[in-house]
Amino acid sequence: MKTLILLRHAKSDHSPALSDRDRPLAERGTLDAPRMGRRLHARAVRLDKLISSPAVRALATARLMAAALEYPPRRILVDERLYPGDVAHLLEVIGTLDEEAHHVMLVAHNPGLSELAHRFAAQITHLPTCAAAAFEFDGAWSDITGVDFSRVTLETPKGS
Repeated sequence: MKTLILLRHAKSDHSPALSDRDRPLAERGTLDAPRMGRRLHARAVRLDKLISSPAVRALATARLMAAALEYPPRRILVDERLYPGDVAHLLEVIGTLDEEAHHVMLVAHNPGLSELAHRFAAQITHLPTCAAAAFEFDGAWSDITGVDFSRVTLETPKGS
């Protein structure tokens, strides 16, 4: 059984002085990410691989998630294809995952994450900041677009 978690980065600062890629987390984001991480940890989420967009806000979210999930921060992988994170690039990253990794989290951006989550599960129409959509399935990562998900969950900072 494999689990893919699509996590939208936590709430970011919208300072006009910074480029989009350099925007840090807002105060709410620094609170939501560890809170969401603790909730996932309480639900026994364990990761084999955590991959983040290189954007400052996404990487900060990934580090806060790693701490809450007891995942070594030095093992966070940064993948340029996750920024800005269109669906084709997200699927490319997923499709090339090592089959030995069974529980993977991608930390990236909208609109790509919401579009992909909706493609996988029609009931998911939007991922708010710091939301986690989890998809469980049997099969290979390279077959992700054709698998039947045995379980789909959506966790948001404001509750499921």
